[in-house]
Amino acid sequence: MSMTYKTWGAGLIALAMTVSLPAQAEDVTAETVVATVGGAEITIGHMIAARQTLPAQYMQLEAGVLWQGLLDQLVQQNAMAQTLGDAVTPATQFAIDNTISGLLAGEAIGKAVQVAVTEEALQAAYEKRFADAEPSKEFRASHILVESEEDAQAIKVELDGGADFAALAMERSTGPSGPSGGDLGWFGAGMMVPEFEQAVVALEAGGVSDPVQTQFGWHVVKLFETRLSDAPSLDDVRGDLAAEIETAAVESALDMAMEKTEVVYPETQFDPSVLDKVELVAE
Repeated sequence: MSMTYKTWGAGLIALAMTVSLPAQAEDVTAETVVATVGGAEITIGHMIAARQTLPAQYMQLEAGVLWQGLLDQLVQQNAMAQTLGDAVTPATQFAIDNTISGLLAGEAIGKAVQVAVTEEALQAAYEKRFADAEPSKEFRASHILVESEEDAQAIKVELDGGADFAALAMERSTGPSGPSGGDLGWFGAGMMVPEFEQAVVALEAGGVSDPVQTQFGWHVVKLFETRLSDAPSLDDVRGDLAAEIETAAVESALDMAMEKTEVVYPETQFDPSVLDKVELVAE
């Protein structure tokens, strides 16, 4: 059967959009059976898990709209699966094995992350990075980007003669900031390519640089002002810190799992081309 799980489920749900959710008892749990198909029980938990695999547009629908479609999907899915009996193809069984191990690994990783990313851990990571941080210098500048040094030199001559920087940027700059007069807003160290940053740092407020070459072309830069920026608040960097803690937690969990697990590789040296040549067929 070539129809995928998600496509099939979405189609069934589309047919059940007007069906209302049956009344639920107060003691309903994930183990509550909603249907039995050939002896196989379908539970509330199965329906919740199926709902989580739906395309994004269906996730926004109310449970009452989804109920019958999800139930029909699982009933029909189980009925079709049972027609195979024990005649599961090797390809399908290998895929089932990989899916199970992948889901279990994902759950283990999720638990490790949940334990690691706490308010205390976020606060500790914040203090480690920013407690002794000195105020950093930020720059507000504009630039005009052109393809050749000759064009950049000509623009510099016009600016030295009193031409308006923003007007020239709108007229001549090939960069995405051209329509806004070349305005780059505020930026700090490391946010621009090195050659550009060096030119900005060398300027005084109100100054215009000589042509500067980067991988993007030739720039003429004007520095408007500078400021000292204090360390960001915890809320400003919460997402970044959480991502770093998550990454470290996953790496640590994986290292621990590998240390505790015996892995045995055969002495045979395999030709990687077997992945293209071996067919998943029943013996």
